[in-house]
Amino acid sequence: MNRLVIRLLSRHISPLQLFGFFVANLIGMAIILLGCQFYQDATSVLGAKDRFMKGDYIILSKQVRGGLLSGKKDNSFTTSEIQALEKQDFALKVGRFIPSKFQVSAGLTLGMGVSTYMFFESVPDAFLDVKAEDWSYDPESDEVPIIIPRNYLGLYNSAFAQSQGLPLLSETTMSSLPLQLHLTGGGEELQLRGRIVGFSNRLNTLLVPLPFLKAMNERLAPGEATPSTRLIVEVKNPSDPAIALYLRDHHYESEGERLASSESMYLLRLLAGLVLAIGVLISALSVYLLLLSIYLLLQKNTRQIEDLLLLGYTRSAVIRPYVTLTLLVQSAVLVLSLVTVSYARDYYIEAAQRLLSDEVDSGMGMTILIGLGIFLVTALINTLSIGHKVRSLRLFARP
Repeated sequence: MNRLVIRLLSRHISPLQLFGFFVANLIGMAIILLGCQFYQDATSVLGAKDRFMKGDYIILSKQVRGGLLSGKKDNSFTTSEIQALEKQDFALKVGRFIPSKFQVSAGLTLGMGVSTYMFFESVPDAFLDVKAEDWSYDPESDEVPIIIPRNYLGLYNSAFAQSQGLPLLSETTMSSLPLQLHLTGGGEELQLRGRIVGFSNRLNTLLVPLPFLKAMNERLAPGEATPSTRLIVEVKNPSDPAIALYLRDHHYESEGERLASSESMYLLRLLAGLVLAIGVLISALSVYLLLLSIYLLLQKNTRQIEDLLLLGYTRSAVIRPYVTLTLLVQSAVLVLSLVTVSYARDYYIEAAQRLLSDEVDSGMGMTILIGLGIFLVTALINTLSIGHKVRSLRLFARP
């Protein structure tokens, strides 16, 4: 690049116009990247799937209506209700929660004996995403794999352990401790060992393998029916409005925050779309401002550029300094935008961690790729536009 061309560019370019383009482009780029990053972080929490479950699912139960004496005594799902649910367009498959019909107590030895009554439930293995070796039940063994809710451990550490002077337990420690299970029913008592294979964020129940629960129900509660008061439904899209309408019309309710998260996801998409539209608009205006400034600069320096051409400079040599200037400014904008997003992300994640139980683990890789993509597209547009504008000047029209 020749020094004369650079000197000509630096002498006549307006620092104020260049600074205005830089600030406008920085604001636009920062808004776009911050909006993308916040959307990714929010969806990693709101749209997180339970790692023990396949696909998106909701858990349904019937609403309890009426007073103490007038309320229904049976809130289980009938076969016809299950079949009607399976025929809905939003439902991929429907499974029943099978409850235990025998008495269960479980205990841990932590300096002092800790024991409590509990219950077991099972769902079809088709809904679970657990390694077969971890979830298998051997009738000849006294060990039972169990998945427990993560909030159970949180309640123990935050309330019970503190008040009783018991040690706090991590998930790793809890998984290594055998649960002492005491099963009672049908005039028989069994002593088994529970092995915790994982902690669920969304299943608010104690899950055991279905073959184990069926065998124990037949042994300890023979002849008793096992009606299902809860259903697990794998759905195509949890944010489908048809789901909420169906639940309302049939007086069903969804347990947990899955549907609430879906509504939040819908609002988040609208908000993210609005923020990104504003960022794109600001960036587009800043790019237009730069191109307009360069075009006016070229018009202003027509005579000087003509002299350079008469001295033997090529069209590419004249165009190159202007393109390089835009690339340098855009590179600085990209770097500062990513730094701004990183600092802003650290701030809102630190605030969110005080309120959320799920960790935000989306990272910034996708945001960096989006920033690089915007940089490349903008650089291409600027290069083509500058080249077109330079070649459209009257002095280049000469044969």
